[in-house]
Amino acid sequence: MLPEVFGVNAWVRSVADRLAAKGYPALAVPLFARTAPDLELAYKTSDLAQGRRHKEATTADQILADVAAALTWFQACHPQVAIHVVGFCFGGHAAFLAATLPGVEKVFDFYGAGLVQMRPGGGQPSLNLLPEVQAQLTCVFGTADPLIPIEDREAIREALRNADPAGQRLRFVEYAGADHGFMCEARSSFDPQASAQGWRLLLGEAPLV
Repeated sequence: MLPEVFGVNAWVRSVADRLAAKGYPALAVPLFARTAPDLELAYKTSDLAQGRRHKEATTADQILADVAAALTWFQACHPQVAIHVVGFCFGGHAAFLAATLPGVEKVFDFYGAGLVQMRPGGGQPSLNLLPEVQAQLTCVFGTADPLIPIEDREAIREALRNADPAGQRLRFVEYAGADHGFMCEARSSFDPQASAQGWRLLLGEAPLV
């Protein structure tokens, strides 16, 4: 599990606990361990600014190295399980990157912003890495998300469709009226209906509708 810019905070831990309660061993990876090993922020404006400073100091290569190390540890602890990666916000963008790693079976990118414009640390936009994605990838967005406007969503939808016309491996999901952060109960943008749909999707309990 890859967190938002707010670090491994109470909500991130609650998601890991919820997954574990469903029988899925879960590990939250601290994406900003190099600059803030114990980053744990709330959802105030000042916290967002602090989290974004650490995000800007993070590179795609670092993210991939850290996730790969976490996968190695996780597989040693649970050698029989299939590896799924889920990320939210910046963690969603990081999850998209992680979809290029060997050994990852499924990836869920919840409202990962910036895929069309940038790559952490510089370089071509992360969406350009789509040909390297071997995992089953599901990108989930809300239509009222100001950080992922319709132009970006359509670019992502088209790229996924072009790479997988059947939509069996690369999937695009959109929830009408949902804002950025709709999965998180601690945020003002929390959307109970969209969150419930997202959880059913994540746990494989509902079709893609």
